[in-house]
Amino acid sequence: MEGLPLARTTTRPQPTTARTLRPLARHCARCGASRWAAYHNYRTITTLAPVLRLTLQIRRCTQPACPQFTKPYRPEEEGRLALPKHEFGLDVIALVGAWRYAQHRRVPESHHELERRHMAIAPRTVLNLLTRYEALVTLSLTDTARLKRLTHAQGRVGLALDGLPPDVGHEVLWGVRDWLSTAIRCVQSLLSAPQADVTSWLQAVRQTVDVPIGGVIADGQLSIRRAVAAALPTVPHQLCHFHSLREAAKPIYEADRHAQKELQKDVRGVRPIERQLDSRTEPAAGGIRGYCSAVRSA
Repeated sequence: MEGLPLARTTTRPQPTTARTLRPLARHCARCGASRWAAYHNYRTITTLAPVLRLTLQIRRCTQPACPQFTKPYRPEEEGRLALPKHEFGLDVIALVGAWRYAQHRRVPESHHELERRHMAIAPRTVLNLLTRYEALVTLSLTDTARLKRLTHAQGRVGLALDGLPPDVGHEVLWGVRDWLSTAIRCVQSLLSAPQADVTSWLQAVRQTVDVPIGGVIADGQLSIRRAVAAALPTVPHQLCHFHSLREAAKPIYEADRHAQKELQKDVRGVRPIERQLDSRTEPAAGGIRGYCSAVRSA
């Protein structure tokens, strides 16, 4: 975020589309009395397509003895467009979250892309939208009944553990996914990856699993290895394929880097030869320059 302004430097965009939303329910759910139209609220929401100017009809129960008396009842459709008191729509939150966790874009990249779409937004707001996205994902994972139906059908689970840092200096979003059903079991933000925190978290995850755990896949971080061994001592733990191949390629990478150093020693005299041929135009000089360029490229 260094070098980018935190506050928005442009004025709030003018609405391009106007809509009026009214509550569908005309009667109170507690007492059954009619809800009267009490007043109107006005709200501007920036979405991926239009900038909406909403006129919201607010209704209230008319029975003084009802617990819902004087409490506002807002249009149901409002919740489909945006979160309460939010300037940007849910579609913007979903897009920013997908950019971060599916395409691994950094906050400045997402901010630049939104500005390219002619959206007036500050970098700080992009961070706030990411926070809202994480909260929504966490709420969507509380449907334990759906997870139990999936795991009971397959009889066991295989847990994949990984952490996604939203940006440098921020909490890491850790997630556990069942690789058999591809369902996410749990998501939690941690400041870092200390063994004690990850161990406690994995123990809590294990309490939500009512079928045998067939194995765990994670990266080779030492604190994660120890946490898995402490929380799941009888469960096999395997490094993921990416980290395994990266560890296996380290000796090859070191040998290749050493070969590059040795090769550079042999071709250091190529550039002086090219300088001597800069003023020469005969065909032989052109052929030598091409040969020197090929050697340096190799």
